[in-house]
Amino acid sequence: MNILLIGSGGREHCMAWKMAQSPLCSKLYIAPGNAGSAQVGENVDLALKAPFDAVKDFVTNHQIELVAVGPEAPLVDGLADALIDAGVKVFGPRKGAALLEGSKDFAKQLMQDAGVPTGAYATFDNRADAEAYIDANAAPYVLKYDGLAAGKGVSIHPDADDAKAQLKAIFEDNIFGDDAPRVVVEEFLTGQEASMLAFVDGKTVRRMEAAQDHKQIGEGDTGPNTGGMGAYSPTPVVDEAMAERIDREILQPVVAEFQRRNLPYVGVLYAGLMVGDDGPKVIEFNVRFGDPETQCVLPRLKSDLVEVMLACCEGRLDQITLEWDSRTAIGVVAASAGYPGSYAKGKVIAGVDAVGESDEHMVFHAGVASQNSELVTSGGRVLCVTALGDGLRDAQSKCYALMDKIEFEGKTIRRDIGNRVLG
Repeated sequence: MNILLIGSGGREHCMAWKMAQSPLCSKLYIAPGNAGSAQVGENVDLALKAPFDAVKDFVTNHQIELVAVGPEAPLVDGLADALIDAGVKVFGPRKGAALLEGSKDFAKQLMQDAGVPTGAYATFDNRADAEAYIDANAAPYVLKYDGLAAGKGVSIHPDADDAKAQLKAIFEDNIFGDDAPRVVVEEFLTGQEASMLAFVDGKTVRRMEAAQDHKQIGEGDTGPNTGGMGAYSPTPVVDEAMAERIDREILQPVVAEFQRRNLPYVGVLYAGLMVGDDGPKVIEFNVRFGDPETQCVLPRLKSDLVEVMLACCEGRLDQITLEWDSRTAIGVVAASAGYPGSYAKGKVIAGVDAVGESDEHMVFHAGVASQNSELVTSGGRVLCVTALGDGLRDAQSKCYALMDKIEFEGKTIRRDIGNRVLG
């Protein structure tokens, strides 16, 4: 069958790499893709704006039978609705369900209704009330911009003055470009963070192997949050008993709540978790594969990804059993200097061909473009090197040895990915 994958990052290169391996995939298109996805499919330039006429025309003209959506923004904007209503199978939730990521307040309300464990919170549409709430509650404070912010809408503040400075930036300085912003002020949770992703067909949940990512730019989890600087899977933070508890207390109730609301959820359900002494609590939900968790979870998936996606779209996920590679996978991200702030583009990337690909390692492109037969940087997170090994230490050693073969001006990496477990 002909398949269209939406997206351009490292997550999408990894998805494309895995989907292209399926015997069900005759032709794979990626819109817009990147230099890496061009190696496993055909990149196409499509306007990804509602009402998505360009996508619908492309799907019709190229006999597309399955559309898989990588990033959250098109889902929140209603891409799945536009295509499903036109009779196309879409791996990704409709707009109403995509609010789970599109609105932090919606997500918290849904968790309350579903009885899902999460931190206490309050939502504000003005600075004064939010500051009063800060004054009435103890530090530290977690502030979340209610809408989409490319992974940069969450901030943690050690004291009231710091939190109020962020409130000023959101409400007065308009840092998110929103004339009527809302902010969720949330309880600060303690424990170990972990990510649990699951395939969902509207009623059935098939959880993936857990992962643990590193969101902050600096070693020792310091500095501002990024889209993710590295991840590994599996993680001892989520053993089989904990995974079953997450399934029972979080994933299943959320899917059931969507059914109750007549908003059947189809696609990937991503739970960002804090695992503490009192069990797992939800920090956030995403409505798509995570990045960079995908780059260490999908390389461990032995099952046919396209077959799983089709089962989700066709409501027969209960017939699927996921098979996993027992090895540990770790992915380390190389970013541009200055990220997550401003950064230069067009820096020549050397060494990717020397690293190559095997059944033990891969290089997934993110902010990478092809220019005059050379690879150059085109984004903040440039690429992710993934390695598989017999345990985390072996995988980590292999990954950093490979990463050291890749060079570009301003290359920024964390050298402690995995050290939370290894010490």
